[in-house]
Amino acid sequence: MRKRKAGRILSRKKGVRRALLVSVVRALTQKEKIQTTEAKAKEVSPLMERLISKARRNDLHARRELLTYLSAPLAKKMLEEIAPRFQERQGGYTRIIKVAPRKSDGAQMAIIELVK
Repeated sequence: MRKRKAGRILSRKKGVRRALLVSVVRALTQKEKIQTTEAKAKEVSPLMERLISKARRNDLHARRELLTYLSAPLAKKMLEEIAPRFQERQGGYTRIIKVAPRKSDGAQMAIIELVK
């Protein structure tokens, strides 16, 4: 019996979808607050949570795992600035706030930001 896969397709093939998510993760790491569509925000949130959890370990393996998603300066920012803020927190590092739909196509927009 066929079962559905979890996750959103975002009208893209696998490689392009992964590149899009990595791009949004990089933007969120750099700016710490971005506006995007609600679907992209909901898809990026768990990925960002996992990356922050890895960065909290702050060992060589965690650094190498971060480098698969982030450039070296962004990985350094994640390890030295973002992860220490969440050392006492056990999860819930991101927040999604719904905002007004986009005027051009009516897509539901959202702001995704780091909590602290």
